[in-house]
Amino acid sequence: MNGESITQIASRKDFHDAVRGALALAAESGASEICLVDSHFNDWPLNERGLVESLSKWASSRRRLFVVAHSFDDVARRAPRFAEWRRQWSHIIVCRSTDELEADQVPTLLFVPGLVCVRLLDRVHYRGTVSCRPSDHVECREAIDALLQRSAEAFPVTMLGL
Repeated sequence: MNGESITQIASRKDFHDAVRGALALAAESGASEICLVDSHFNDWPLNERGLVESLSKWASSRRRLFVVAHSFDDVARRAPRFAEWRRQWSHIIVCRSTDELEADQVPTLLFVPGLVCVRLLDRVHYRGTVSCRPSDHVECREAIDALLQRSAEAFPVTMLGL
């Protein structure tokens, strides 16, 4: 994709392909930051071996992954590969929950600053965009920053019991 390109997402497969492609691009380019945002991540391909391999290729001590959700309740069960990868790389991952917002108010997006922004605008019909346009990157950054300000730490790596 060039600096001004935009591609339409028109199906669940398109969305999954866009997520895979954006994470592979982040790994190949050595991006310093990735942001994942969704209400619950139930329909993301987070348990796919190839996606976790892209994250592993991307990960290093000078990187940061922000994951923002309304709820992380099902992530470990639905995506055990991602949950295990997260345990290994917890020092570079920031997970936050947005309890202040209703689940349907949390956008669905993947943002790699300076490279790509994947936005799912209609979760029911899987309509959205994959964009390299600077204006879309500014919108994504502003949305993520607002969510981070209205969120709290969540999804601990280990659960302590009594």
